[in-house]
Amino acid sequence: MRVITGSARGRKLEAPQGLETRPTSDMVKEAMFSIIQFEVEEAMVLDLFAGSGQLGIEALSRGAKFAVFVDASREAQEVIRANLQSTGLAQKSRVAAMDALGFLKSTGDRFSIALLDPPYQKGLLDEALPLLAGKMEEDGVILCESEKNEALPTKAGAFSLYKEYRYGKKKITVYRKEEA
Repeated sequence: MRVITGSARGRKLEAPQGLETRPTSDMVKEAMFSIIQFEVEEAMVLDLFAGSGQLGIEALSRGAKFAVFVDASREAQEVIRANLQSTGLAQKSRVAAMDALGFLKSTGDRFSIALLDPPYQKGLLDEALPLLAGKMEEDGVILCESEKNEALPTKAGAFSLYKEYRYGKKKITVYRKEEA
């Protein structure tokens, strides 16, 4: 696993041990960032269910202003911090050591990009999306990685399912605010 492009291009990233974390493949990560390529510069990014932190780190490497990484696992938090140090991006980030839903209920932060890659088939996106919608900027974008057959909500607050992309056994679902 590595950073694909930007200031930390080519840097290797560590991942937590075990089966709890399922790192995003380079192909899917590249696809995600192709979708938002013109929105990353100076963005406030949320990497929810962060795992290794690779999605938020990719955003920072590509010019995001700041990223918040949220994961309840102590091991994941340590790996995220180590990856941020090794890529030189720690000063542009914060690691929130807490459950994703608890974070969304308590944060006052607002985000322009949210990247979600939760454990599959646990209904976490159904719970997180409505909470997240209220933390997004007007022109924000939410990207969710899931199994291709997992049904996701068509609405999340003022955000609606904009487009879905399938890559092998995975799916990227994009939510944007509806035009008034």
